Amino acid sequence: MGEFNNLSLEVADEIAVLKITRPAALNALNSETLDELNVALTDIEKRDDIKVVILTGGADKKGNEFKSFVAGADISEMVNFTAPEARAFGIKASEPFFKLMNMRQVTIAAVNGFALGGGCEIAMACDIRIASENAIFGQPECGLGIIPGFGGTQRLARLIGMGRAKELIFTCDNIDAAEAYRIGLVNKVVPAEELIATAKAMAAKIASKGSYAVAVAKAAINNGYDMDIKNAVEMEANLFGVVNDTHDKKEGMGGFLEKRKAELTDF
Repeated sequence: MGEFNNLSLEVADEIAVLKITRPAALNALNSETLDELNVALTDIEKRDDIKVVILTGGADKKGNEFKSFVAGADISEMVNFTAPEARAFGIKASEPFFKLMNMRQVTIAAVNGFALGGGCEIAMACDIRIASENAIFGQPECGLGIIPGFGGTQRLARLIGMGRAKELIFTCDNIDAAEAYRIGLVNKVVPAEELIATAKAMAAKIASKGSYAVAVAKAAINNGYDMDIKNAVEMEANLFGVVNDTHDKKEGMGGFLEKRKAELTDF
């Protein structure tokens, strides 16, 4: 992987920490950052030494790690967009966002501050969201005369229900981490200083399981979500058959029956 202007990547113990680092813009998403995310995630997906990806925001200009996760899309780039340019910007964002959603690795958003507009949207594209107590979420786009363009009208309704999603999008209200947890937007809220440690602990627990099975389970959840229940359960049965013909299944069940720690290696 090459050098990036707006990202940093650290990999250790099968966990990648991918930081968005645009301190002058509170980590706002511009075209360059979206392109870099797409390249980085494409590379990560190929790596067998990475089982979980933690996405978080870098420090601001003063070194404050808890000011901003992603403050939004970059309005200074968007202000003069024509309709075709705006549509292309939304499509550009969808590529890395869908990678976060669908890649075989589990993706965890560690939200450390402002997650507004595109920041809320990129967090929602991850499998799991952990928020620091100072995190702020919102979709302010209607107040700017536009609508969410990075999946917000779709993912928010799927996560918290249509009524609550409409309220947040129509009013442009920001909500704090406690409210985000109450309505199901985030999985967990922790003190700011514990955020990355908590995300890494969860990532380590996930990485210790059967990684191929976790990847298949992720695909089953994603693909079945919008299916009717009969076809979704049939799909699950097919995938259940697939994972039963793997080394990890034999090793995992063998270890259970023999009362020993199983060595799960498939990915």
